[in-house]
Amino acid sequence: MFVPRRGQALARAAECSFAAASASTSTTTRRMALPAAAQLQNTRAFSASAPQQSKLGRTPISIPPGVDLTVGEPIVKKDPTTYLKIPRRTISVQGPLGQLQLTLPPFVHLEHDTDARRITLSIENREIKEQKQMWGTMWALINRHIIGVSEGHTAVLRLVGIGYRATVEERPEKEAYPGQKFVVLKLGFNHPVECGVPKGISASTPQPTRVLLEGIDREELMTFAASIRKWRRPEPYKGKGIFVNDETIKLKQKKIK
Repeated sequence: MFVPRRGQALARAAECSFAAASASTSTTTRRMALPAAAQLQNTRAFSASAPQQSKLGRTPISIPPGVDLTVGEPIVKKDPTTYLKIPRRTISVQGPLGQLQLTLPPFVHLEHDTDARRITLSIENREIKEQKQMWGTMWALINRHIIGVSEGHTAVLRLVGIGYRATVEERPEKEAYPGQKFVVLKLGFNHPVECGVPKGISASTPQPTRVLLEGIDREELMTFAASIRKWRRPEPYKGKGIFVNDETIKLKQKKIK
């Protein structure tokens, strides 16, 4: 058999490429001619589920006996971030151990059922990320305040280390308010560390290596515990330091040169 000429081979290749291009063009034109409804049927939505609700935010909060919750009228306050005047409401929680107050964002609504002694929180728009985040946060803060004025919060500091000791003493020349006590720590420095107990918090030492803090405001309580912990943060080689509550640390192996 004879090999076809080079010109005939190039002509046949050009005809094949032109036929393929025309076929693809006709297919694209046919797709564009389809109605919009037919094209939408072929596409798949990313998510068809309804917006999720906050598990904490939608749970009612029960008010124990002896605790009174009062919702104040909206007060116009300037936002420290945007400098806008936004009306906000203040919740007052009063119990046998004291009284606490909390300011609600304007988009959080509170329904107080006095007969059933419970409250329910809701937000304006569940599709806005900020409102969804604050929904559960405000639920946790209100519940924390109710527990604080009825039962109180505690924090236990454990001193781990050779020679680490703690005592609660008085320093009349340093007290910021009458009757203030100081947590005196011996942590291996050439001087004792004295930490003044804030107002509303009580401190005691059931053991020389244990410090018990009690108060109704958990935020202030844990802030004071963190200020004591910063003097000897737990280190990962010997496991020495000041531990708060059930805090643990994973020990590392010593570096061998």
